[in-house]
Amino acid sequence: MPPQARYTTEHRFPTFARDEEAKPPLVPRWAIIGIFLMMLFYFVTEAAAFLMPVTLGVLLFFVFVPFRRLMSRLGFNASVTAAVVTLGMVALVVVLGYFISGPISDIVEDSDQISGRLEERLRDLRENIKPLEQAAAKLEEMTGGSRDAPPPPPPDAITEAASDVVATPEPGRAPIQVQVDTNSSSTLQTLMSAGPSVVGQIVFTLFLLFFLLASGDLMYLKIVQSFDTLKEKRAAYMALREIESSLGSYLGAITLINAGLGICVAVAMWIWQMPQPLLWGVAAFILNFIPYLGAVTGVAASFVVALITFSDIFTPFMVALTYLGLTSIEGQLVTPYFVSRKLQLNTVVVFITVALWAWLWSVLGMVVAVPMLVVMKVLADHIPGLEKFGNFLAGEDPPALEDEDEEEARDIVEAGDSADTLAEARTETAGVLAAQAQPD
Repeated sequence: MPPQARYTTEHRFPTFARDEEAKPPLVPRWAIIGIFLMMLFYFVTEAAAFLMPVTLGVLLFFVFVPFRRLMSRLGFNASVTAAVVTLGMVALVVVLGYFISGPISDIVEDSDQISGRLEERLRDLRENIKPLEQAAAKLEEMTGGSRDAPPPPPPDAITEAASDVVATPEPGRAPIQVQVDTNSSSTLQTLMSAGPSVVGQIVFTLFLLFFLLASGDLMYLKIVQSFDTLKEKRAAYMALREIESSLGSYLGAITLINAGLGICVAVAMWIWQMPQPLLWGVAAFILNFIPYLGAVTGVAASFVVALITFSDIFTPFMVALTYLGLTSIEGQLVTPYFVSRKLQLNTVVVFITVALWAWLWSVLGMVVAVPMLVVMKVLADHIPGLEKFGNFLAGEDPPALEDEDEEEARDIVEAGDSADTLAEARTETAGVLAAQAQPD
């Protein structure tokens, strides 16, 4: 007789009561798990050209499913809704490309002048910090820092003779002409060569999104049908609904916040008389989808461009500080206020996840890292046995676990934080255990 199912909540996948005579679970073989993870990372990297558009298409499908459901209630066919969504995204990309094509063309045409100007400004910057280097050298000499430095070795006689032979050609013979092959691909050529691949992945993503939306409830139906009991089917369906709700809420809020940040950055760059303020706004909007690294990239880029544009050194620092201030206000005040507490994630986990997917899939990996982490968090909350993993992924003040009192864990951590040494921490946490053990 099969074991009776025991359900933790009505929206979770079921667990089963453990049979007394059942065999104990197998101990995981960590070597096999490690080999599997290495093979998985290798597969994800090698299959990036296929997996990236598939992942992006599936994430967009979950985002637009509520819109497809709304259009169905209004009487529109799923195919019509899918066509509207995909054509709308194509139109958005075309309009965005039209507005930024002019500034990008100007930058490409003036690339030689920009690089020359940057080298000149960096040379001036090095000249400005030379007095600091000389002062540091004198200070080190006064403090005896260079007293123990060994003298330079005497030149080798063989080396001198060889250098004389190389430097002085024989009389009556023409010097040898040495040519250096500089026929290396420039950044523009690299982008042009990668263009067809990027366009192909975008087209594949749009077609996949179209077919997923045009299929209506087919994907949900097939996933739910793969479970046995009625309660399992309902739990699976509720998990899918929570994924689409979480992704829609997160991406919707982040998109609006990034749009506001882009407008603020464009206005700030216009006030500072930076070139192409509209392009700066679009760049800030796109870069802010990449947590942490996007803001760092924007600050560095604004400093470099301001260094080329202005003749002084004060203005570039102020431009970079302006960009940093706007992104800091967005990250520390605006986003925590508008993003639901349920969607807040562990900051360290987010940073590591973004770095991991940047290593695997480059820029697109950084963009889809957080949405995939949201999906993983929702699945961990619904699959029995992974609740603690979901709690680890959550940010500050996550929903309390059902099998553990959250206040007990918080009391232990706070008691340990008040101790300076390991022995004191052991004593303080033991006091918490003793207090919990006392009867009320």
